[in-house]
Amino acid sequence: MTAPAHDLVVRGGLVVDGTGLPAFRADVAVDGGRIAAVGAVRGRGRTEIDATGQVVAPGFIDPHTHFDAQLVWDPWAKPAVEHGVTTVVPGNCSLSLAPLRAEHRAKLVGMFNQIEEMPLLAFERGIDWTWESFPDYLARLRRHLSINVAPLVGHSLLRLWVMGDAAMERTATPAEVAAMQALLRDCLAAGAVGLSTSYVDMDERLQPVPSRLADPAEVDALAAVLGEFGRMLQIVPEFYDADLMIARVDQLAELSLRHAIPTTFSPLFVAPDDRTGPERVMARVDEQFARGARVWPQVQTRPIDISFSFAVPSLLFFRMPSWYRLIRFGTPEDVKAAFTDPERRRALVAEAQILEPLWLKVVLRRALQPDNRPLVGLTLAQIAERRGTTPVEAMIDLSLEEDLDAHFLAADMGHNDDARVGALLAHPRVHVGASDGGAHILSFATYGDTGYLFSRFVRGTGALSLEGAVKKLTADTAAIWGLFDRGRIAPGLAADLVVFDPDRIDRGEEVYVHDVPGDGWRYVRGSRGVACTIVNGTVAWSAEGGYAEARGAILPGPQPGAATWALAAE
Repeated sequence: MTAPAHDLVVRGGLVVDGTGLPAFRADVAVDGGRIAAVGAVRGRGRTEIDATGQVVAPGFIDPHTHFDAQLVWDPWAKPAVEHGVTTVVPGNCSLSLAPLRAEHRAKLVGMFNQIEEMPLLAFERGIDWTWESFPDYLARLRRHLSINVAPLVGHSLLRLWVMGDAAMERTATPAEVAAMQALLRDCLAAGAVGLSTSYVDMDERLQPVPSRLADPAEVDALAAVLGEFGRMLQIVPEFYDADLMIARVDQLAELSLRHAIPTTFSPLFVAPDDRTGPERVMARVDEQFARGARVWPQVQTRPIDISFSFAVPSLLFFRMPSWYRLIRFGTPEDVKAAFTDPERRRALVAEAQILEPLWLKVVLRRALQPDNRPLVGLTLAQIAERRGTTPVEAMIDLSLEEDLDAHFLAADMGHNDDARVGALLAHPRVHVGASDGGAHILSFATYGDTGYLFSRFVRGTGALSLEGAVKKLTADTAAIWGLFDRGRIAPGLAADLVVFDPDRIDRGEEVYVHDVPGDGWRYVRGSRGVACTIVNGTVAWSAEGGYAEARGAILPGPQPGAATWALAAE
């Protein structure tokens, strides 16, 4: 018997190679984690995958996640790999898990809990904290990794490391800025693909996160270090105000031009009460690109849906201060006491009128009491009519009856105008991002944004072609982030691949699963129409076999002095 000629051969698929050029029928051979051939492959592979009738595309890249902690206990960033994602970028929004001194671990966990709505117990039970430095954190991830990770380092972490508690109180001195520059160099040399910062986020005390206390000179100094490496600067702008976002676009453009770096901001979304904001922001982005700047907006594919219960805090209530402080800082007994005290309840109900249209549409999605189970799927307006009360009163009563574990869904709160969202996604200066994978696990399941792009905006509205949508998720993102051996199917490049049915690929229904350390739960979505995902030449997930150990890697960008485009075959 003839020995296998290749490690892996994907046969007979419709290759959508990431360039945006028309699809073509071909085989793809893989050796040593790299693509060896694209065409009519005669030799057989140790592993053979029949892709007849399916698309073979480069693995998808998710540039805005918060898998920093989850990757410690879950090497696949489940269920991201199931959706064809082969590379994730954690460390966004000024938060990463390193560099971090032991005395600031509780502070960081508090920020992740407040900003990204990640359970405290998950950090306590799921993380072994064997690191302080950024290189040691990456070494910890490398021990067991089945997805590629292109990590950002958080600005708030740099400030905490250099300034200690003063990072939360003041601007930095010139000496402290210089120390942050040196620390950032070390992180970039170890494998960070850039720096993230935030202009909006609040910590666990509802005070600005450390990065927000930086003055422009500090940001410029750190951008100068990014320029030494040609690395990315990511920011969270004041997304609630188009004028402020436009000012941030201008700021990013100046940094991009001065230091020759790419920059990106997220989120940019279509709000129901803002008919022109995203379009105005994009007009300024176009102007700045015309000057030679690189300011890449990230746009999510899915509508804004938020689940909530009163057992855990939810950012949905941030516009209602009394509600938010009660749920954020009170115990479950405090919440129940407020809901049952007539005077406090009247005050809460009155304050809730600021979101009055919302309550009419909120749906009861989970109840355990037998009398309440028939109400699941009904709106609060429908339940209130049955009970002879108001939607807010019905929500409070159901929560008390369910010991605060009634779950509600506020669906389609925004980003649901298909024409405007599709136009944004199709814009040549927009890349698909802002998934927030790994965060907000009890609020919404971000997993499946990739499948939704195909089901809604390729097959549904036709805003993008099949080739255009693949390019957005692969070659465009790889080029923007400097991951130059990813994102395309061509000999010599890394063998990150996804095989899917173009007529079926989609996100599954949102389901409640019990798989978080610390006896925790979360909402997730499985994939539809994805046959398998290949990471560096190894099948990491398949519809038939489930998850398998793969060869995930840390993906640093080019180092100073290296060529910006170097294929492994050269």
